[in-house]
Order: sequence, then C-alpha cells, then structure tokens
Amino acid sequence: MRIQESGEMYLETIFVLQKKSNHVRAVDVAEHMGYSKPSVSRAMGLLKKGDFIEIAPDGAITLTDSGYTVAEKIYERHTLLSRLLVSLGVNEKTAMEDACKLEHDISDESFEAIKKHVQEHTKKPVD
Repeated sequence: MRIQESGEMYLETIFVLQKKSNHVRAVDVAEHMGYSKPSVSRAMGLLKKGDFIEIAPDGAITLTDSGYTVAEKIYERHTLLSRLLVSLGVNEKTAMEDACKLEHDISDESFEAIKKHVQEHTKKPVD
C-alpha cells in the first residue's frame, strides 16, 4: 500500500515520540504536531487500516514492521538532509523546514547519492 506524505509525517512523529517514551497515544501525536485530536484520530484509523500501526485497548500506539520501516526511512532522510543543509550554511530552523519538504519527494536513488556523498566528505558517520 502506498502511503501519502501526511501518513509518513504521522509515522515519523510516532517514531520520534517512541524514542522518548514507549507509551505513545493519539493525544501525544496531536500535541507534538499541533493538530486537532479529531484529525489525528482519523489519521490513526487510516494508518491502522493500512497495517502501519497497532492501537492497544489503552490507546497506546505502536508501529508495525511496515510502519517502522517507513518511519525509519523518513526519519533518516529528515536527519541527513537537515544536517547537510546546516553544513551548507542554512540556518537550523529553515534547514529543518526544508528537509521536511524534501524528505517526502526525493527519490531513493537521489537520497542514496546524497547519503554516499555526505559519508565520503564528512568525518561524522551518517545515522
């Protein structure tokens, strides 16, 4: 199933929140993203239907294997692209915003080329 950009953003948010706490709820996602609870509820329903997340009876949200794969991919893109833009002189806020736009549209081929370039030209390993 092809996931839309908004779905990728939700999965990335769940991924980031799970790094901080194992118990992520829809209200946490809404708060983090600045979205309304009904919007997040609808999105969680779609992600659950697509088998990207599971929702426990107590409301805890966990990523399925496919959800984790998508979230990790988007998070890696966001992190690397942000770091690259900052290293090019872009201020951090703008770099983060631009990386958020780029991470969803860049092809796998182009991202892998950028990743390889960054690895070859920096001493810091790519996450």
